[in-house]
Amino acid sequence: MIKDLSQDKAREMFRDGCIARLACVSEGEPYVVPVNYVFDGESVLVHSLPGRKITAMRANPRVCLQIDEVEDELNWTSVLAFGNYEEITNVQERSHAMSHLLANFPRLTPVESVIVNDAGTPDPIVFRIRIDKITGLREGN
Repeated sequence: MIKDLSQDKAREMFRDGCIARLACVSEGEPYVVPVNYVFDGESVLVHSLPGRKITAMRANPRVCLQIDEVEDELNWTSVLAFGNYEEITNVQERSHAMSHLLANFPRLTPVESVIVNDAGTPDPIVFRIRIDKITGLREGN
């Protein structure tokens, strides 16, 4: 039987997780990508290089994040968090966010996925998703 997850359990799952699927709208089409994140209780912190998802979120900042735990087809939990994209440009806030991200993902750098060209690599973009709604469902145990 599928049951609703309490707000506390849904937030706990986000707090304990580290990889989410980020959904946005890119050129009128749904676009979903995995992202590493840190949840501070109110916002999800992420960093990325410029690209399709950043362009999409700048154009339409309303996004959704999804995380799940799946044991099998009859035992799973899924949580959706809805919110708004916001770039962190303040130097102190940006440094604070990056220190949280790198503390949780010390080997993760956004340049790992970029081909270096003559102009060098672009600066990573640090952003938050300000969460205003979380819902969750579970089935099984």
